Parts: sequence; structure tokens; C-alpha cells
Amino acid sequence: MTQLIERLRALIGDAGLITDPQEAKPYATDWRKRYFGKPLAVVKPASTAEVAAVMRLCAETRTAVVPQGGNTGLCGGATPDSAGTQIVLNLSRMNRVRAVDAVNNTITVEAGCVLANVQQAAAEAGRLFPLSLAAEGSCEIGGNLFTNAGGTAVLRYGNARDLLLGLEVVLSDGQIWDGLRGLRKDNTGYDLKQLFVGAEGTLGVITAAVLKLFPQPRARATALVALESPAKGLQLLSHIQGVCGDRLTGFELMSAFCLALVAKHFPATRLPFAEVHPQYVLLELSDTASAANLDNALHEALAEASEAGLALDAVVAASAAQAAALWALRENIPEAQVHEGKQIKHDVSVPISRIAEFIAVTDAELQRAFPGVRMVTFGHLGDGNLHYNIAPAAGGGEDAFVARAGEISRIVHDSAARFAGSISAEHGLGQYKRDAILRYKSPLEMELMRRIKAALDPQGVMNPGKVL
Repeated sequence: MTQLIERLRALIGDAGLITDPQEAKPYATDWRKRYFGKPLAVVKPASTAEVAAVMRLCAETRTAVVPQGGNTGLCGGATPDSAGTQIVLNLSRMNRVRAVDAVNNTITVEAGCVLANVQQAAAEAGRLFPLSLAAEGSCEIGGNLFTNAGGTAVLRYGNARDLLLGLEVVLSDGQIWDGLRGLRKDNTGYDLKQLFVGAEGTLGVITAAVLKLFPQPRARATALVALESPAKGLQLLSHIQGVCGDRLTGFELMSAFCLALVAKHFPATRLPFAEVHPQYVLLELSDTASAANLDNALHEALAEASEAGLALDAVVAASAAQAAALWALRENIPEAQVHEGKQIKHDVSVPISRIAEFIAVTDAELQRAFPGVRMVTFGHLGDGNLHYNIAPAAGGGEDAFVARAGEISRIVHDSAARFAGSISAEHGLGQYKRDAILRYKSPLEMELMRRIKAALDPQGVMNPGKVL
């Protein structure tokens, strides 16, 4: 092992190598502190050539490699095991914006670019990179692509997969595939880049990407709408889409309990309604047209919704500061959950039309099995992705509750499957759901995935123990 470390040092220098266990700790633990690993070393290459050299060495020595970006994943996909034989390949030093083409509406970035910096580079060119999520100040593009990240703008712009045009990938044997093409149309065989998106580093190392840009919106209109039920939320979604079309950028569902947690743990928060309502939707329109036109469209759409009995109440942001305050209600939910204590979290998706039924049926089943549990349900109603989380009954023991996480997750995942859904919408499988997925994918589907893995990583050195 000492010889391997010295060979790594010779390839990338002292600045790119961490071997001290204490210094390596932040790279050896997942964001939720669910998994704790022990890497042989943390390797931080500064270029694609260095990544390739590291991978050639690891292929030669059959050393397992765990690719890692900002380490904000939620399923342990970027955490090494505890054997002390794996290396963490952290790409954070590869953080250059290589090119911006405002005419072609593309940006070429390295995998270690922080998402917020990509957004900023696009904005400086008068363009929009629409991928947006709570961890955007620390998550990195490589990780976003590895997990096919979603976020709050999927409704209009799609997942990370939909925002990708080209990739640069270092394969398990150290070969570099240069697929950095900024083309919307390229029908010349298999779309190889999509194999690596959502693969969580099990097939190769994404080192750079060509991403789509869009015109920068001149105006945004934001509203928080109080609802009677998720079913009314679906009706409101259909109504707003019918009136406003693709100007609808975000449509986020939040239960009353979610906002109660935010108000409890963020005392400066002001809820905009005098009374508590069962459900809320945070919606946003964006357009290149004038702000006045967009505000008028939103007010008219909400007035019609109120008359039709879809909305109980609504508040429209009158300024950017007010819009930010409304979005803070949604964005602070995960942090409020952390302050509240241990919870069992799920990232599921079901067909949009069946979300209300899924919530009603699954809530009832959980209450029968675990009386008094509290539902922390929120998420991207517009694209069918729910963060369906469960807190213990008030006054209940957290440890005893978490000890039954497997039973609770089985109920949630089985219910999602009955509604033709998925047990992972945007967080990936990692090691957390690696075994659970066997219950929901067909044997043939799993076999096809294994064949792809064997073809691209015959020695099994790429992020072993994740996904498969």
C-alpha cells in the first residue's frame, strides 16, 4: 500500500494527495452521517490527464476508486468502505469553466465546478443554467450528473440528463473518451453519454460536460397558495399550466407540518397566512417578457383558481426580497428536519396524476402500522417527485423509531411501486438503496445493468458496492 501511495504522489504531487486519516475524514463520510468509510487515500487530480493516469494505475493494481464531487449526496454513493483499500477520487480541483458559447447556448465545465458557479458563469453571459437545488452552493456538476439531479425547475427544463449535450469521461482503464459535443442533433449510433448519467461513478469518471443554456428570464412571479388537499394541488397545477403554459417553472408542494417545522426552527420566519391550511404550493413563473405581463398573468390565473374552489388563499410576492422569503420556506425544510431530530426519508416518484392518491393511501397505511407518526411531505409536485419523510410520534423514542426504518421504508417503497413509481427520483441508489432496488426491478433489467457494468468496468474497480 505504501508503494501505491508513493506512485500516486508521483503522478499528482503532494497538493493532490491526502493520506492522514484526520484530514481524510470529511471525504470519508456522507452528508447525512449515515456511512463512515476509511479510504487508503484521497486523491485530488487537477486535470483530465491526471485522472487518466490515476485510473491506469488503479487498473494495474486493481485498486477500487470512489469518484466524489461536493460530497452532498444522500445515499452514500460517494463514500468509501471501511476496508482501507479504496481511494476517493475527489474532483473538486477540476473546477474550470472551459468555454461559454452564448450563440450555441452551451457552457463547457469541468466536473468539479460548483453548481452555483456554473449558474453565475451563465448569467454573466446573459444566459440561464436552470438546474437549481438546495445544495447548489456546494454540490458539483460531476455529482449532479452522476445522480441525474433534479431540483426545482425540472417541470420546465428537465433533469440533469436533459440539460446535457456532451461528456468527457475517463474509463476504468484510464482511456479518455472525448464526447464534448455541443450538438442538439447527433444520430450516429448509441448515445453513450447517457450511460454515465445516473450511474453514480460505477462505469467511469465524468471529468467535463457540455451543458445547455437558455435565455435569461427578464421577469419572475412567485406565489404561495394555500390548499385544501394534494388533490386540489393537482387541479391547480393543471389550471396554471393551461393558462400560463411553459412559463410555469416551479410547482412545489408542502404540507402544513413542513411549514410548522420551518417556523419552529427558524424563528425569524414569517408565515404569510393568518391561519393554518392543510397544504401549500409554492409556484413560480418566469419569462423573457416584461414583469408587468407576468404578474398580470399570475394574478388572473390565481383569481380564476380561487373562483373555481382550487385555492383557499394566496399571496403573490411584490418584490425579489419577498419572493426569496417565500422560497426560503421551501428551502429551509430539510434543515428544519435536521433540527427536529431523526426522521426516515424517502425520495420517490409516481405519475403526477396519482400523487394525491399515493399520499392518501400511504399515509393511512403508515398510521395503521405506526400510530401517531408525523408526515413531512414536500417536493416537486409538477414532476411527480415527493420527498416523503416520516418523523416519530410526538414524544416517541427516536432510536426505537429509526430501528424500524426498514419496515417503514418497505411500506413506502411498496406503495410507490403499486402506483407505478420509483423508489429513487433524484438522489440515486448509492449503497443505501442498492439492495432494496432488487425488489422493484425485474431480473432482466438488473441483468442488463450488470452486463453494461461488466463491459465498461471488467475489473470492478469503479465505485464497487454502489447501485449494483
